[in-house]
Amino acid sequence: MVARCRRLLGTRKVGHAGTLDPMATGVLLVGVNRATRLLGHLMLTRKAYAATVRLGVGTVTDDAEGEVTSRPGLGPVDDAALEAALVPLRGAIAQVPTAVSAIKVDGVRSYAKVRAGEDVQLSARPVTVHRLEVLARRDLVVDGVPCADLDVVVECSSGTYVRALARDLGAALGSAGHLTALRRTAVGPFGLDEAVPLTDATASLPVLGMADVVRRTFATVVLDAEQEAAVRVGRALPGLALPAEQAALLGADDEFLALYRRRGDGAVAEAVFCG
Repeated sequence: MVARCRRLLGTRKVGHAGTLDPMATGVLLVGVNRATRLLGHLMLTRKAYAATVRLGVGTVTDDAEGEVTSRPGLGPVDDAALEAALVPLRGAIAQVPTAVSAIKVDGVRSYAKVRAGEDVQLSARPVTVHRLEVLARRDLVVDGVPCADLDVVVECSSGTYVRALARDLGAALGSAGHLTALRRTAVGPFGLDEAVPLTDATASLPVLGMADVVRRTFATVVLDAEQEAAVRVGRALPGLALPAEQAALLGADDEFLALYRRRGDGAVAEAVFCG
């Protein structure tokens, strides 16, 4: 995606704010030119997904991209039993990431170790699942194995593996599970409604201004002329009370100038973006 955006926008200064699995579709936030420096600072801690979970079959990647590792099938599971299995997967949980992931183990990507035939055991990590809801269920037989497909919506913190939720739901029901579809519907405040499909036929890409982006992701402060002059050279701002621990500072003409953080009774530069 980054390479294609570089061609369309005519610049090599393109970056992204969060990878997607190869199988996944949906929202990918891209930064261009100066905005590439902003990507690492954006508070995009909440993401949303639409997914399909297949219960009854497990794979090495916990999604449809991987080799099938088990076909236990799904026994009789009513709505009450399904809901009971979902409850422990909501809220603040400790989640063991999918072994086939980009997490590094002893300096090597976990997926590389798995593909080399190693047995990788990752440690559980704290994540938050704000919402995990089943919208539809379809019972079916796949290669002679009784299964169920669940269309779900997930809202979660960064670092949550939706694939692992599918795996763990299957295990909680005494079976196995994996994803057959995954679509990211939102990254922070940026959703599908303003995303642009990137195809070979895409002629141009709309680009949001940096001031628009920071207003949606940070508390903001509009500076007077004296403060603005100080910020342009990265000086501290004694006596400036920020509305949050970190805030975006804007000039009188709505130009995004810098990110500042609290220190004592004032504020100091975290990153300056103006010339």
